[in-house]
Amino acid sequence: MGFFLRRLSFYFIALLFAATLNFIIPRAMPGDPVTMMFANATVQVTPERIAAMKELLGFVDGPLIVQFGMYIKSVLTWDLGVSVQFYPLSVNTVLGNAVGWSLFLAGSAVLLSFTLGSVLGIFAAWTRGSKFDAIISPGMLVFQAVPQVVTAMLLMFVFAVGLQWFPTGYAYSPGLTPDWTSWEFLKNVAYHAVLPLIGASIVQIGGFLIAMRNNMINLLGEDYITMAKGKGLSENRVVFNYAARNAMLPSVTALSMSLGMAIGGQMIIEIIFNYPGLGTVLLNAINARDYQVLQGQLLVMTLFMLFFNLLADMLYVLLDPRLRKGA
Repeated sequence: MGFFLRRLSFYFIALLFAATLNFIIPRAMPGDPVTMMFANATVQVTPERIAAMKELLGFVDGPLIVQFGMYIKSVLTWDLGVSVQFYPLSVNTVLGNAVGWSLFLAGSAVLLSFTLGSVLGIFAAWTRGSKFDAIISPGMLVFQAVPQVVTAMLLMFVFAVGLQWFPTGYAYSPGLTPDWTSWEFLKNVAYHAVLPLIGASIVQIGGFLIAMRNNMINLLGEDYITMAKGKGLSENRVVFNYAARNAMLPSVTALSMSLGMAIGGQMIIEIIFNYPGLGTVLLNAINARDYQVLQGQLLVMTLFMLFFNLLADMLYVLLDPRLRKGA
């Protein structure tokens, strides 16, 4: 219990530090969101109206320490204010509409890459030195080294623009009414997610493959593996029940950490495919100087990152008896 309390304390301090940066960074950007709202207005806007709009949206004049106090209060009450670009929608509504799509895309990509990378890594380690190992291991590293933006653009131009096998963007066809109980809608969502999913997962497979391969190779020389072979156990049982089961431990914790990083790391994919997730919302908020959405967006990404890192710590202790005894 003491271990978990120490970790919770650490992550709480990290959250406060991230929240402080979250408050400072948007205000360091040039431009004022309320002024930008009226920049292209066809009628004259009085200073009183601008001041009233600033107060309504939470951009009060005064010392930064006062604004920071109001910001911390809004974080603790989860009242993130009103969006400038989507007025009168609240920030909670704007982010709530996007977070599900990001979780779907990021979660699917990480689980797919983890499964493929782990399976390929197991066979690459068991057949190390073979043609399969010589091709698949460096091949996946090459894909991992290619920038995500290049991979996404290639997928877009080849399969969406050139061959026209898949749509060029968005999460479902325009004019289609979202209905999660409809099989037609679910198929349409899956069809639109194919290219973004491939683009988000292909760069992660190599990391999971190499991690599993290295873990497996280190374990294949252990005495209990030699004993299992000497007892005449089948090859599949030795590979999966003895070697892969123990080699999976670091990969499981890496999986939970990857989920946290994927939430904020797939912005390029969402922008290229115009996917309505948090990445697209973040880009639009930056362009509109929408401080409220920016702060809420970065806060959500921070919470996801800290949560999945904490989950990784807990999984490692729960799955490894040695660490559990030490904790």
